[in-house]
Amino acid sequence: MITIKSRREFAKMAKAGAAVAAIHEAVRAAAAPGVSLLDLEEISARILEERGCSSSFLGYHGTYPATLCLSPNDVIVHGIPSDRRLEEGDILSVDAGAIFEGFHGDAAFTMPIGLVSAEAQRLIDVTEDALWVGIREVRKGGHLGDIGAAVAEVGKSNDFGVVEEYVGHGIGRQMHEEPQVPNYGRPGQGLRLRTGMALCIEPMFNAGARHTSVDDDGWTVRTADGSLSAHWEHTVCLTPDGPQVFTAGEEPIPVEFEQSAARG
Repeated sequence: MITIKSRREFAKMAKAGAAVAAIHEAVRAAAAPGVSLLDLEEISARILEERGCSSSFLGYHGTYPATLCLSPNDVIVHGIPSDRRLEEGDILSVDAGAIFEGFHGDAAFTMPIGLVSAEAQRLIDVTEDALWVGIREVRKGGHLGDIGAAVAEVGKSNDFGVVEEYVGHGIGRQMHEEPQVPNYGRPGQGLRLRTGMALCIEPMFNAGARHTSVDDDGWTVRTADGSLSAHWEHTVCLTPDGPQVFTAGEEPIPVEFEQSAARG
């Protein structure tokens, strides 16, 4: 069932989104060679408490043990924070979710740790570009297929594997709501978008093939061929004032429909 949000509900989602943005900013500043993933988890937990939010992730499905998903190198998504220390040349995907008064915000980014290879940096940059290209397809009367087709074109034109097993999603009172938002599709096809909907768009690109595998912990998703992976995500809401990104800062950011991609 697709839920339609009111202005009041969107205001709560904006608070959750601002908390996610604050976590991203703090983790980005702290992540460096020698820092452990548990150190970053502590930062996230503190910010959630300071902002009167709870975690979308902690206890998810009764088993997820942290407020962040931290996914280094060949981990695509759902990496569990541990005492592993970051090393020069790593890349790290950071996924955070917050709940404010019953409403969720969810976003992710990938960052280099110190100096990384040119190919690793290109993977990060292209995946971020794909996120914003997809976001610019979010408009009243548009189609889900417009988003997925735009994202996939960026990945495939750069010879990256576009992950298909894990997709974006609707969001609101639940972190994962209908509809699913794949990173592939056909323009003009799929669900028609309308005011009041909220979507998480989240391209996941692999430096190698698109295929995935899951660790024995039941959570950690890796590239099947051991190649690097990048993951970017924002919560985008079709408000009565137009589509807005809720997880990029303290206030929602209006989406501008441009023909060319520009990293935000």
